[in-house]
Amino acid sequence: MKPLKADLMILFITMCWGSSYFFMKMGLDSLGAFNLIALRFGLAFMLAGAIFFPRLRRVNLKTIRYAMLLGFILFIMFTALTFGLKTTTASNAGFLISLTVVFVPLIHTFLFKKKIEKKLIVSILLALTGIALLTIQLPFAFKIGDLFCIAAALCYALHINIVSTAAQKVDALSLGILQLGFTGLYAFLSSLLLETPAWPSSTDSWTAVLILSVVCSGLGFIFQTIAQKYTTATRTGLVFSLEPVFAALFGYWFANEVMDSNQYAGAALVLLSVVLSSVDVNFRKRSAMKNRPVALESYSAEFK
Repeated sequence: MKPLKADLMILFITMCWGSSYFFMKMGLDSLGAFNLIALRFGLAFMLAGAIFFPRLRRVNLKTIRYAMLLGFILFIMFTALTFGLKTTTASNAGFLISLTVVFVPLIHTFLFKKKIEKKLIVSILLALTGIALLTIQLPFAFKIGDLFCIAAALCYALHINIVSTAAQKVDALSLGILQLGFTGLYAFLSSLLLETPAWPSSTDSWTAVLILSVVCSGLGFIFQTIAQKYTTATRTGLVFSLEPVFAALFGYWFANEVMDSNQYAGAALVLLSVVLSSVDVNFRKRSAMKNRPVALESYSAEFK
């Protein structure tokens, strides 16, 4: 798969996740937090597992270990996100969760001791500025839920980095499916201990759970795992920075939430950051290499 196709897959995932806040709010109206997470990931695992069962029969222990770890990180992330959304404003949550775009390259640099390209630093700063314009509503008041949102952003940045490594070592499709199962299992056990597990009790709740399961979790996390085999963690984080843009669009379509001029400017900056990150800044150097005198190339070849 070409990197461009991988980025387009991640863009599709980002669009799906931009709708997830709306459907999570619908689901939480009648279900407990752990109950919703368990249903969301459990149903996604059962559906994907049934479709790709022959593939899962060949899974090895290494894949299972990675899936257990990634599933646990996703469980912690969605737990923090759910409690964060309950105890802070939507604008605070949208901005703080989007800090993933900053945490991804920082964690990548710490884990793998690799420098960040200058154009990616500029892209990250543009994305962060755009996200701030999109989401922050003054006065910005720090609440306890904001800590949960920061924790969710850190967990997801860690998840993206681990997936980038694991996808190179094990079967990406099997890994993407199994992590869903482990996430659902951890949430189900937590629901048994702290809640009373139940099925959705209304049409709206079932709609929310099914869309979260099939689209946002099933397609989303499986596609992410496959796509990250062909692109970098930092690029993935930058494309995911478009999530609040899609969240704003879904808010406009389904809840008649109108963006102001600052939010339009923020969306434009986020889009610009993603485009900038994909531009090859060395085009002049390559052009100069192409225009080198043929005689010089021949001389170099003979010298070697």
